[in-house]
Amino acid sequence: MDRTRRAGRPRSVLALLTAALLAVPGITALSSAARAADADLTRNGGFESGLDGWTCTAGTTVNSPVHSGSSALQATPAGSDNAQCAQTVTVQPNAHYTLSGYVRGSYVYLGANGTGTPDVSTWTQSAPDWQKLTTTFTTGAATTKVTLYTHGWYGTGAYYADDVSLVGPGASTGQPPAPPTGLRTGTVTSSSVALSWSAATGATSYAVYRDGVRVQTASGTSATVTGLAPSTAYSFQVTASNDAGESARSAAVTATTAAGTGGGTPGLPAHALVGYLHATFANGSGYTRLADVPDSWDVIDLAFGEPTSATSGDIRFNRCPVTECPNVESDADFKAAIKAKQAAGKKVLISIGGQNGQVQLTTTAARDAFVSSVSNIIDTYGLDGLDIDFEGHSLSLNANDTDFKNPTTPVIVNLISALKTLKAKYGSKFVLTMAPETFFVQNGYQFYGTGKWGGQDPRCGAYLPVIHALRDDLTLLHVQDYNSGPIMGLDNQYHSMGGADFHIAMTDMLLTGFPVAGDANNVFPPLRPDQVAIGMPASTNAGNGYVAPSEVTKTLDCLTKKTNCGSYPTHGTWPALRGLMTWSVNWDRYSDWEFQKNFDAYFG
Repeated sequence: MDRTRRAGRPRSVLALLTAALLAVPGITALSSAARAADADLTRNGGFESGLDGWTCTAGTTVNSPVHSGSSALQATPAGSDNAQCAQTVTVQPNAHYTLSGYVRGSYVYLGANGTGTPDVSTWTQSAPDWQKLTTTFTTGAATTKVTLYTHGWYGTGAYYADDVSLVGPGASTGQPPAPPTGLRTGTVTSSSVALSWSAATGATSYAVYRDGVRVQTASGTSATVTGLAPSTAYSFQVTASNDAGESARSAAVTATTAAGTGGGTPGLPAHALVGYLHATFANGSGYTRLADVPDSWDVIDLAFGEPTSATSGDIRFNRCPVTECPNVESDADFKAAIKAKQAAGKKVLISIGGQNGQVQLTTTAARDAFVSSVSNIIDTYGLDGLDIDFEGHSLSLNANDTDFKNPTTPVIVNLISALKTLKAKYGSKFVLTMAPETFFVQNGYQFYGTGKWGGQDPRCGAYLPVIHALRDDLTLLHVQDYNSGPIMGLDNQYHSMGGADFHIAMTDMLLTGFPVAGDANNVFPPLRPDQVAIGMPASTNAGNGYVAPSEVTKTLDCLTKKTNCGSYPTHGTWPALRGLMTWSVNWDRYSDWEFQKNFDAYFG
């Protein structure tokens, strides 16, 4: 969060690739003497069924322009993503295939990987109108599957593709299994539902869907869906798969989870207002004394504790000097105000990081210094806990760190260890909150780290392993839904700041869970609604993405009541949503407490 004006802006993807484009194999025309047994093996090659059959990093379907039919693919490369769309098809060994497709745009590629012989691709530097690309290959002696793909080039703008086909001898894969039958629920807890079903003939695996979203796979005929919210109704379906494809979904069963023990931290109200207080600096909003913060604020984050150097782990909390903040209170008055707030049931935390406070725990020594120095701040001021507001380059993933459930990157592993140590030291009443940017959380639905093909920003989704490892210790996650670029929601559409839909889509992702980097077998489980608050700027002065009180009300109505919703289809209703976070208390005071007043009016 920006000490000068706003809560830190998400950085753009790191670097545009500058390597020269490599030469590619020559174009081979489609033979008119194709064997009678040849067939088009692509699924939904004309994109008439949306992206069914395709896995895309940044794609959608459009109705114009199209080469034929009513739809075509539109994909937009970014600075570190070439917007690849891929599909894996079943082929025969030692067989000849012709791959073709129609494209528009600059630097558009069409190719095949995993052929068992030299992989092939073809491309066009510029296609202002539809242009056909064609290439051929012969599969290897043991090749049974080939991945087809199309992609653009980094940062060159949107490209289009349509009527992609792979013509050659089809494999004898038979038919997908019939949908499973007999789906039933077993043990139901406050956070999980056990499911079982009858085996489907010919199935090699099964997929479980929760409220229409694929959440996990199973090799047998049972599964337990975890990470659910207490006292919440869920609908479940199952499909069966083999090499020929996936069945239709089974009949649905519903289950309502048991009431929980309340979750979260004792002392927080059912709906909480969270705000950052400029405690170490002044800016255009002016300095606000802690004692003057109205009682409406339930969690007050003191901004900021910052490291002596990026990699030291040694965090210092230096209160605003009189020369910068003429009305700053004394240390004694500051500590007295903390005690008074706590006596009134409020939580006062030290927030670490912000836009200027880069923290990289690259070593165990830095981890230990972090624990020691943060403990000293908490003990000196008698604080309730800690807020992690790591931004910029504090968190990023090493190239080989691909599983958010089992991270290996030192800065990630050491931060998790440090936070678990602090939680264990202070016990169950310790308040732990996090305020990541959308780039580090929801952007993980599309991208995670450097990606399968490399070249992505290694910070993509980098908060996910930290949140996941601490989910049982986490009091609140309040993602900064501001200073953000467009983010793809679970509807596979990009959502931009400026209205309720952005906040609804971003929050729905946290409460529904989502496949990481599009991998349906690697799902980030949902958080409890009492663990989630929505981060918004308090005013137009506080940061990009401000929305008027009416849009805040629409957001809360949709998520807690499923009324007043816009175009985004939510996957549930969460009346236990904890509340709102804002940058900042100071900027809200500057705007005559508009944000606070709207919160009070809504929740009473």
